[in-house]
Amino acid sequence: MQPGAAGARATGAGDAAALLGAEREVARAPRRRPQGLRSPKQPLGPGVGAAGGEREARGPGAALTAAARCFLGVSTSALPTAPLSNGRAQSLASPQPGGRASGASRRAQGRRNLPLVQPQDGVEVKWRGGVELRAPRGEVGRHPAVPRDGKLLSSDVTHYMIPDWKVVQDYLEILEFPELKGIIFMQTACQTLQHQRGRRSIYRAAVWYYHHCQDKMPIVMVTEDEEAVQQYGSETEGVFVISFKNYLDNFWPDLKAAHELCDSILQSRRERENESQESHGKEYTEHLPLEVLEAGIKSGRYIQGVLNVNKHRAQIEAFVRLQGASCKDSGLVSDILVHGMKARNRSIHGDVVVVELLPKNEWKGRTAALCENDSDDKALGDPPSEPMPTGKVVGILQKNWRDYVVTFPSKEEVQSQGKNAQKILVTPWDNRIPKIRISTQQTEALQDFRVVVRIDSWESTSLYPNGHFVRVLGRIGDLEGEIATILVENSISVVPFSEAQMCEMPVNTPENPWKVSPEEERERKDLRETHLVFSIDPKGCEDVDDTLSVRTLANGNLELGVHIADVTHFVPPNSYIDIEARTRAITYYLADRRYDMLPSILSADLCSLLGGVDRYAVSVIWELDKTSYEIKKVWYGRTIIRSAYKLFYEAAQELLDRNFHIVDDIPEFRDLDEKSRQAKLEELVWAIGKLTEIARHIRAKRDRCGALELEGVEIRVQLDEKKNIHDLIPRQPLEVHETVAECMILANHWVAKKIWESFPHQALLRQHPPPQQEFFSELRECAKAKGFFIDTRSNKTLADSLDNANDPNDPIVNRLLRSMATQAMSNALYFSTGSCAEEEFHHYGLALDKYTHFTSPIRRYSDIVVHRLLMAAISKDKKMEIKDNLLSNKDLEELCRHINNRNRAAQHSQKQSTELFQCMYFKDKDPENEARCISDGVIYSIRTNGILVFIPRFGIKGAAYLRNKDGLVISCGSDSRSEWKPGSLQRFQNKITSTTTSGESVTFHLFDHVTVRISVQASRCHSDTIRLEIISNKPYLIPDEDLFQQSSLLLKSDLVKEVTRSVEEAQLVQEVKVNVIQEDYQKYCQTKGRSLYTLLEEIRDLALLDVSNSYGM
Repeated sequence: MQPGAAGARATGAGDAAALLGAEREVARAPRRRPQGLRSPKQPLGPGVGAAGGEREARGPGAALTAAARCFLGVSTSALPTAPLSNGRAQSLASPQPGGRASGASRRAQGRRNLPLVQPQDGVEVKWRGGVELRAPRGEVGRHPAVPRDGKLLSSDVTHYMIPDWKVVQDYLEILEFPELKGIIFMQTACQTLQHQRGRRSIYRAAVWYYHHCQDKMPIVMVTEDEEAVQQYGSETEGVFVISFKNYLDNFWPDLKAAHELCDSILQSRRERENESQESHGKEYTEHLPLEVLEAGIKSGRYIQGVLNVNKHRAQIEAFVRLQGASCKDSGLVSDILVHGMKARNRSIHGDVVVVELLPKNEWKGRTAALCENDSDDKALGDPPSEPMPTGKVVGILQKNWRDYVVTFPSKEEVQSQGKNAQKILVTPWDNRIPKIRISTQQTEALQDFRVVVRIDSWESTSLYPNGHFVRVLGRIGDLEGEIATILVENSISVVPFSEAQMCEMPVNTPENPWKVSPEEERERKDLRETHLVFSIDPKGCEDVDDTLSVRTLANGNLELGVHIADVTHFVPPNSYIDIEARTRAITYYLADRRYDMLPSILSADLCSLLGGVDRYAVSVIWELDKTSYEIKKVWYGRTIIRSAYKLFYEAAQELLDRNFHIVDDIPEFRDLDEKSRQAKLEELVWAIGKLTEIARHIRAKRDRCGALELEGVEIRVQLDEKKNIHDLIPRQPLEVHETVAECMILANHWVAKKIWESFPHQALLRQHPPPQQEFFSELRECAKAKGFFIDTRSNKTLADSLDNANDPNDPIVNRLLRSMATQAMSNALYFSTGSCAEEEFHHYGLALDKYTHFTSPIRRYSDIVVHRLLMAAISKDKKMEIKDNLLSNKDLEELCRHINNRNRAAQHSQKQSTELFQCMYFKDKDPENEARCISDGVIYSIRTNGILVFIPRFGIKGAAYLRNKDGLVISCGSDSRSEWKPGSLQRFQNKITSTTTSGESVTFHLFDHVTVRISVQASRCHSDTIRLEIISNKPYLIPDEDLFQQSSLLLKSDLVKEVTRSVEEAQLVQEVKVNVIQEDYQKYCQTKGRSLYTLLEEIRDLALLDVSNSYGM
């Protein structure tokens, strides 16, 4: 489904009050109904009435229409729409007969170069309210045709369909089918999902909508209320009222998937009704009423938080992370353990729950043993750790249910599930989600596929939640199916950009090349002839956000420049592409692909700072002292640049090291004569060297304040020509990585200071809170095992301690300690400065008082917001009018919450895709004979039944068991080779000893090197996992010299990067700010996501808006 713009908001008096001020519709772009399909009453077409012949509209609909027209002050058109400056949309009304469109209308249509809706013959489109739709900065061009799935209402359809609240509730997934378009969702219908009222209001709105379309577009209201079908079915000409099943049968008889899904939903509903009628015993206690929960939270009896299930012990362990007032008032310093499914009381991972603490004598501790599944813990009987606060769930404040990817049981499992084979327990891909009971007749056909389901309910009488089948993703184990699974599990939508969005894009073709406009040349600082600008990026990078420059000024000082793609020039606020970018929030980078936040015409072309072409940029330029490199002054502004070189990291490092053989691999040098080549090479080498010197100075300054150098393993999947996995390559740390990173950190820091000074209560910054001290306990204990002391009182003491924790005989030790420090860190988060005290702005990891993200607007929506803030700050300094309406603190804080959410999704999806490729790489190899499956590993944690091992060669961390499922323990003979024998394990703080019944013993210490065999643990229902097996208690000697050299490179410290950034940062959709609604036009809304669940959330927020002043009430 591609949700879209549209809808009307009418106001008036008297009989129309139920709709007026309450109805706001959100609609999707319609598509023509298949030929030959007819309404149950008669053919639907413009001007054709219902059975019974031509008659005037009567009843409440007529009064409503009159009131609406009175409010509008114009006669209505065939419903074209256009966006307002605040992201809503307005009604485009036709003039009175004989009238002409205004000059503004003609100019707007000319600029747009594309009517949003082709009006009926003889109907002229008029732009109301003096609002025009503008193309970015005057660059207008019709993008090559794409399918019409844009977020617009269209006349290219035979009818519009309006579902009532029950249909919206019961048939969400069917309404999301891309084939079903021209659907208008009334706000009343969405609100009624909470209040169960409003069917008459929806019908009256449908009648109004029919007349709003000048009686030319039939309206089909779909309802499950048989009385409504009888009452309203023939009341108004052109408005048809039928059941949803009737609608599918008559209008979409060939849409098999929709009919199957409809049957699944109906079956699920019938079973829920049957269950409620049967007298089952209670499996769970009933949840307390909302008013009791709220009173209990306020009094301190209950505690509110988010449920996080331990994926390794999903049936046993879950934790509630305190939230809101509970975090401050409870006095607790740790999470609350919820032990067992009964205590979890039907709550699901991610739900906002209310817990009651148990008496202290019932508190339990975390389990310290390694386990592959829940049954392992029960069998081993290992003692838990120290007791911690333990509670039970007494209510759920918010169910954060989503789409779940599941696997059907095998034939044997189906037979074992009992008598009714149509009711099946499916297993979610996410271990933290309980099995879901669904009804289907396709069990056998779907056994080899990943399938999406949704949960409908979880009654207290049922052990499992009830749900229904939605769609098939792909075969188990198939790459595309597994990638689709990762996307669904992280709620990532990757639909193509719509026609409406693409029509806003500028054109750059050989026939019509893009050029710098004269207007922009006058307004921007032109650096094309004065500055040596170049980029340094990963090899093959297409979306080049940033470039650098450095030069010597006439006074002898240095000038450092960071030049960032001017994305906001091409993406006006609240344009269709801006709303889409907010929704996506980030470019998602997976191991073998990426999903762009912006269309490729921007991300890989006009916004990408490619070599040798003119581009718009936003620059930060500093004047530095020639010897101390201290900053003398700074300039911010829009520029025009032409990057001279598009370097990749390895080439830049070779030039920095003065290894000039790499020059042949730099395209810009290939066609130069020897003299020019030598001169340009010297110029470039000087620039890279000078940038590196400056970066070292900047870094040293941050180091003195406590900046942390943390450890993260980044793996690159190397594919061959046939897209098969050739190798897994850990990222090689280079000094130029740190050079570029320091320049970007500097720019982000100075932009943060600038926007905060200009807008102290509505600037978007990034904070990194200090970590909780208890999270450092494992780091401190591990360091102590090697004789090191780690002082974690501040970032400065931690940084100094890590610098001193070097084992001259094994550099891996320092890497692992830094990795543990990284794991202990809290997450860095975007926030609005109006929501925090200034002392909370600090970035712990980077040791900066203020920080933001400015340098990657092609890939992060947060940076787009920051660019707009910076431009507004510059305008404010110049005492110029601020063109873009800035977000209020409340709106910006809401935006930041969603950005942070999408950032986590990006991190998780990249991590999961990397793990997928790691498993695919080893899956086809014979672990017994394949040399690559044997590797050196380093022990970094001790558990009661095994150890955790890091494999530097592949960047893999995993568990190695010292006791197997049969109870045998590992033994290593005189040749150091391992085998399984009867015996016992004894765990100490920094070591674990395995002793056989015959008296042989072997001890594994923290940071010991061992030889491990790598294999893959396959799973039908979940993701495959890497399995590590210790085959020797001695280090693995790498026979291949090349591999040895490659591994030795890994011992260098990784570049400084922001603490929680293991993937590209992400941003969130911001609710569109409501401006004053003028009385001479109607507003239309555009939903921002594909899911109707998203729509319901938007409608909920709309219902809270105060629009009384807008309507003069």
